[in-house]
Amino acid sequence: MTDIAALLHYGTIALAVAINSVSVGLGEGAACTAAIQAINKQPQAKKEISRAAILGAALIETAAIMGVAIAIILLLGSPTKSIDPLVAIAEVGIAFAICLSGFVIGIVSSMPAQEACLAVARQPFFSEKIIRFMLITQSVIQTPIIFGFIIAMFIKNQATSVQTLPQSLKLLASGLCMGLGTVGPALGLGIFARTAIRGLGINRSAYATLMTFMFISQAIIETPIIFALVTSLMIIVSPVHSLVAGIATIAAALCMGLGTLGPGSSSGKTAAAACHQIALNPSLYQTIANVSLFGQGLIDTCAIYAFLIAILMVLFQ
Repeated sequence: MTDIAALLHYGTIALAVAINSVSVGLGEGAACTAAIQAINKQPQAKKEISRAAILGAALIETAAIMGVAIAIILLLGSPTKSIDPLVAIAEVGIAFAICLSGFVIGIVSSMPAQEACLAVARQPFFSEKIIRFMLITQSVIQTPIIFGFIIAMFIKNQATSVQTLPQSLKLLASGLCMGLGTVGPALGLGIFARTAIRGLGINRSAYATLMTFMFISQAIIETPIIFALVTSLMIIVSPVHSLVAGIATIAAALCMGLGTLGPGSSSGKTAAAACHQIALNPSLYQTIANVSLFGQGLIDTCAIYAFLIAILMVLFQ
């Protein structure tokens, strides 16, 4: 049992770095590839394109940095002798919170960086605003991994006081909820950001309307992540006194985490379609935005249903 506990503990440390490094490497490679293609199309704008690629790659790196930070924290806290199996089970929740969110964010956050390089090639004299737009959207895309890091730290702090299997399961469930809960919304944010920046490359005069629409839509797309964060925190603070209660927290985590996949990605696709049309027809901004926001609101009701059921399972376990 001690050997299995050691495997879970050190496996969590290794995966936090390895999985996030894989996704960040793929994301940065895609951004650099787009930059090379953009320079080939518009050699005169190589300075602006390179700047967009470098700044974009710097933000893509966030997931890897978070993974390394968690790995160092766990290593410094590693016991010199044996590892408690209950603590090791709880630490698997850290792997879920950091690795699931980090893997998606590393790849998804490259989408706006890729499109920004190509947009600068089309609109080299508009590069400053394109890069600014890219940085804003990329920064918002990083919030899920930051939430994952916060939950991981809560799990780390509480894992040392775990005394029963149900307590271990609830910490594992908290990380699972946060990790799964980031996948759909993060994908939606990436799809939306890529299309919005592509719209700037098509029609730079739509910058003001796209910027306004971007702030509103990103807030809506991120709503399921907030639900997942709240559910994760409630799971952490909930008292569990039986194995059934521990299993209920895992069920709640799956309900909330999986419940964000469809709403998050679909809300992003809806907003992306609206961005494309706004770029083509800026004069129809109000009509297009109203239809899109109404649709996104309806889509998010599915995440609300999952949130309500997950909370009920946590409260009435």
